[in-house]
Amino acid sequence: MQFWNKTLRAWSTLWFAVVAIVSFHLAYTIRNCQILFVLFFFCLFQLVNVKTSRRAFYVGLGIGLAIYAPHLSFFWTVFQGGAIALWVILSCWLGLFLLLGRACLPQFGVMGWACAAPFVWTGLEYFRSELYYLRFSWLNAGYAFSDAGTLPYFAGYGVYGIGFVMMALAAFLGVFCQLAWSWRITAGIAIALLLSFPAMAPAWQSPALRSFRITGVQLEIVSLGETARALDKAIQKFPDTDLLVLSEYAFMGPVPKLIKQWCRKHHKYLVAGGEEPTSPSQYFNTVFVVNPQGEIVFHQAKCVPVQFMKDGLPATNQSLWDSPWGKLGFGICYDASYTRVTDELVRQGAQGLIFPTMDVADWGGYQHQLHARIAPMRAAEYALPVFRLCSSGISQFVDPTGRVLESAPFPGQGEIMSAQMQLPATGRMPPGRWLALFSLGITIALSASLAIDCARDRFRNLRTAAK
Repeated sequence: MQFWNKTLRAWSTLWFAVVAIVSFHLAYTIRNCQILFVLFFFCLFQLVNVKTSRRAFYVGLGIGLAIYAPHLSFFWTVFQGGAIALWVILSCWLGLFLLLGRACLPQFGVMGWACAAPFVWTGLEYFRSELYYLRFSWLNAGYAFSDAGTLPYFAGYGVYGIGFVMMALAAFLGVFCQLAWSWRITAGIAIALLLSFPAMAPAWQSPALRSFRITGVQLEIVSLGETARALDKAIQKFPDTDLLVLSEYAFMGPVPKLIKQWCRKHHKYLVAGGEEPTSPSQYFNTVFVVNPQGEIVFHQAKCVPVQFMKDGLPATNQSLWDSPWGKLGFGICYDASYTRVTDELVRQGAQGLIFPTMDVADWGGYQHQLHARIAPMRAAEYALPVFRLCSSGISQFVDPTGRVLESAPFPGQGEIMSAQMQLPATGRMPPGRWLALFSLGITIALSASLAIDCARDRFRNLRTAAK
């Protein structure tokens, strides 16, 4: 009998693990299948029932490798053998989630774990995405909704709030059969209220105040002459352009004199990425704004340089460009992936966001597709227009509801994207931001409590064995 119980438990673990892996991949690869994240979370919720904490961690690690490594296969192109370590480290966060869940069961029971699971998931997801050195926010639950028709609705929670809601629904389904009818009704009402929050929240209406024509050109590692000719082509195609945009690292240094002269000759504003030297060996990865007189009128350094790459020093401050049309905020490439960076721009009163980006063409098409999920989510979260200009695609102009209205493809050397950007009075801050911080605090407190209890039990066992 014991043998059959072990066999049944092993097959149950394998079944839930396989379903979790399949549902994650379907949610991230098939449009409008994002609701399958509820099934993914349901399987994770069930998998904390494995026999030991060690097994829970290894099951989570295995699932993490199976879901993250295929989507991040371009890591091998970028980091070679180091990609294996990065895949394992990212997967460890999933193992840690199941480990904490397995530790919660004997302490608080399945009902207690059902209440804690949404907070633990959100706290871990926020920490691994935003706060430690190897922070990496791609493949979060929320970003799966970036290309969904339901994005304008779900963005009302914020990118981390989406994961919280999906896990809360999965936990409710996981304990539904174990609840008395009165508790089923109570919990069902709570979940219904949570799911309808964006519909009940006051509609965010901020009418457009000013508009301007913004045009970007995709260029990757070209000469100054080619850059000038590409800018000529852009204004020939869109002569009413007010502001031109080039990508991050459009220049390997400050904006060249030739390009400043071009701005003066054509009487155009230009946003372009370059380097601002601080010493012979150090620099800031910077976006510069050149006015129609050929003068640098604004610059902003990159806040989060890419780890393991020569990407400059982190910015010492953030500010907005008070442009002729309104206040514009800049996030350079990787900066857009971090809410703690873009939130600051919105807090300062940004009316529109511009993301100059360099994604090397050699990294492959799927890397560009994953990175392209960021801009729609940011636009919909903040209810602000976003213009993302990438060196080799996928460039996007996104309206405040998260709809991609204009785009330029990958690979797309020399492709031109133009849009009329309408600036609202102000943006919004989604509630998922404070929820993520609150969840992080709960997760830290819960982890500390479980660690203390574990240490106390071990000490007690040692004393008993010594006697």
